[in-house]
Amino acid sequence: MMDSGSSQLRKPVRRRAAQQYLLITLLSFATSVAGTRLFLELTGYPQLGGGELHIAHVLWGGLLLFSSSLVMMILANSWVYILGAVLAGMGVGLFIDEVGKFITQTNDYFYPAAAPIIYAFFLLTVLIYLQIRRPVKHDPRAELYRTLSGMTELLDRHLEPSERQSLEKSLKLVLETADDETQASLAKHLLEYLRSESLDLVPDQKSRLETIYHAFIRWELRWLTPFRYRAILVGGLAAIGANTFLNLTRLLIAAGTPGGLDAIFHRLLIAGQVSSTTGMLGFVTRVALEGSVGAILILSALCILVGWERWGLRLGVIGLLLSLAGVNLLVFYFEQFSTMLTAFVQLLLLLALLRHRYRLSNPDFAIGRKSRS
Repeated sequence: MMDSGSSQLRKPVRRRAAQQYLLITLLSFATSVAGTRLFLELTGYPQLGGGELHIAHVLWGGLLLFSSSLVMMILANSWVYILGAVLAGMGVGLFIDEVGKFITQTNDYFYPAAAPIIYAFFLLTVLIYLQIRRPVKHDPRAELYRTLSGMTELLDRHLEPSERQSLEKSLKLVLETADDETQASLAKHLLEYLRSESLDLVPDQKSRLETIYHAFIRWELRWLTPFRYRAILVGGLAAIGANTFLNLTRLLIAAGTPGGLDAIFHRLLIAGQVSSTTGMLGFVTRVALEGSVGAILILSALCILVGWERWGLRLGVIGLLLSLAGVNLLVFYFEQFSTMLTAFVQLLLLLALLRHRYRLSNPDFAIGRKSRS
């Protein structure tokens, strides 16, 4: 029977840079699904194979997922995790894109529920990413795990001064908090080694992503003044809100017109978006929810416009989160993947709201950024 000490040693440890690998997986996943759908639409849905043979892209997805597992099990280099994240994201995108075939007896690739399932799966992965991004509680053992992982830069002769400083900070934390003598002794010897004069270091180098990020910051400070940021937010919130609220208004007008709802039902029936009165009820629910979110976004734009900025930002974030995490599931059911662009615009607007809120809560943002650049 395993004792408590052995159980503690088996406790899972979050990998160093786990959030970066998961973000790469997310981006690869989204690109894979969107790229596959766009390619198939432009090429008329070609099939690879002939006669009874059909090589579906779910098989390529499985191959990429297996390749991702293999490279991460076989190779020990740190860059392998980036490659594995890319392969995993592309593989799961190709795999889940064909979910419609596996939840219907007729193998219907275009089954309406497929798009919401894919979107919900993506949202679930986003939630995992947001959870992983949260800071973890300090644990000397886990800190040593991540430190030893970072020490591989020494073997590749690619350790930078900033990386050494980060490793030293982690090891000092272990020395201050470790109750285990073995952990403390290991941290002490590693720290002495990192501080040795004979250690070969390379100059600090900005990664391509860091270079792009700092270029964006400079562009943001120069062109996106607070006034322009407000104008973009007000325009974006008002446009999205008005569009969805207008759909609700049309539905209400149709409901008050003799035969209006029947005309909408027949139009949706011909388009294949509904097949029964239950489907029509789902469509009405979707429009009602969209209209409610639209009203929230319009109110958000008005609050920002009249100077109630914090209230406006709060309402805008709530409205966009409701749309992205809830309403869009119904929208994807009826509109399928044609609504991907709308969801992407909503996401960009949400990020802009959060960015503007961050700038407002940090008055020295511009000064600090300018001094660092």
